[in-house]
Amino acid sequence: MLMLMLKLTPLAVLQCLLVPIVTLCLCSRVYQVCKLYLFAPSAGLFSCPLAMTDGAAKVIQSLGMPVKEAFDRLTTRDEKRFWTSGQWMTERRGGSDVANGTETVAWRQEDGSYRLHGFKWFTSATDADFTLTLARIADENGNTTPGTRGVSLFCAEVWGSDGFTNGIEIQRLKDKLGTRQMPTAELLLDGTRAQLLSEEGRGVASIANMLTLTRIHNTVSAVAAMRRITQLGREYSTKRSVFGKLLKDHPLHVQTLSRLEVETRAAFLLMMEVCRLLGREETGAATERETHLLRLLTPVAKLYSGKQAVAVVSEGLECFGGQGYIEDTGLPAMLRDAQVLSIWEGTTNVLSLDVLRSISKSSGLVLQAFFSDVEERLRSAGPALAPAVASLSSSLSGLAKFIQTTASRSPANLKLAARDLSYSLARIYMGVLLVDHASWDGSSPADVCAALRWCEGDLCPVVRGEAQGCYSAETTVMDTAVVYEGLEETA
Repeated sequence: MLMLMLKLTPLAVLQCLLVPIVTLCLCSRVYQVCKLYLFAPSAGLFSCPLAMTDGAAKVIQSLGMPVKEAFDRLTTRDEKRFWTSGQWMTERRGGSDVANGTETVAWRQEDGSYRLHGFKWFTSATDADFTLTLARIADENGNTTPGTRGVSLFCAEVWGSDGFTNGIEIQRLKDKLGTRQMPTAELLLDGTRAQLLSEEGRGVASIANMLTLTRIHNTVSAVAAMRRITQLGREYSTKRSVFGKLLKDHPLHVQTLSRLEVETRAAFLLMMEVCRLLGREETGAATERETHLLRLLTPVAKLYSGKQAVAVVSEGLECFGGQGYIEDTGLPAMLRDAQVLSIWEGTTNVLSLDVLRSISKSSGLVLQAFFSDVEERLRSAGPALAPAVASLSSSLSGLAKFIQTTASRSPANLKLAARDLSYSLARIYMGVLLVDHASWDGSSPADVCAALRWCEGDLCPVVRGEAQGCYSAETTVMDTAVVYEGLEETA
């Protein structure tokens, strides 16, 4: 499959990877992600506009096809008609807090369209043909509604029929740490003609589907980067000779590679499970439990794999010694590019709070789905996996007690635990998937070893944090003192 894709033009590859948008079946997302997982590390960041094109098409579809021609262009296989989509949400005042950070104003025109005036501080895929963006609709007096209720979702073509931009002025290209192959710019919208996509004031709610997809795409890119560096490290170890023997014959080096491999395997299984759930949800085949799991695991997978990718790629560079620090090898760029994965589409803390939000809005049903799924999978584990099952069961019990104990606490107290809770959900579920995979008839001894190794670690850091008093009001006071000591307040 990969060799076939490498023979295609980038446009043809992108069209191939967009198949699930048009023809959905139970395995369509798994099929798409398998191809994307293989292609992403060699794609020159083409996977980024792919993610946003996928997300834009999903939003348009979920809103009842208000711009049918745009949807057709975003999903067509005709390269003469095909469009990619950008995502222009971030403004000067912030990224994730779009409800309060959106200052762009939309002026209604006589023909029902809008003219947008504002400044977009960070525009992903600036060179796209089409984009989704947020703005506040002004009334006849020029007044706008503050907060979430005032934000609406718009779409716009980037280029006019005359070949000039659609009222868009590039202020400057961003000088980024990584992802330099893809242009990101500050844009001035000066009368950009746009069409209202969402109901007025429903902009933030309308991009929820897009966020689900782009966060899953982010997870795929993270896992693909991990797999690429581990494969390169493994291959290098069979060629590089130091101290009289190949790297693969040095047990300490192989131990390091093994730890990277276990991290990568765990992330891969979580990625594939989330994508399987997405496919079932999109086709209407998901059970209530699967729907709740998808809601919970999407932010969990994104936040944890993003952190994993940075750590694994960084450690992976060490496997090459000084070569890992030399630009000619292409390896340093992998580390720079990986850093965006924990930032784009929500930082670790923002996504951890989204995990809490999913628990609260579902009245705890997402956690019920999590526990029942984990318990069901563990029941089918074989005797060779008994130590892993025991560790997972203990961690699950500790997590249940923590949730019970903190149920009556203040929201502020729970927010302090959000990050560790999300990590605990990720590590437990990854462990369960590794055990489940190792329980298959076709599994290998290495699969069993990977599951056992993973479950030797701390699977539930939130329990340890609770025991150490990390989530109390007193701890917050101490944290503040440690961070801001020496910075005296001035009147």
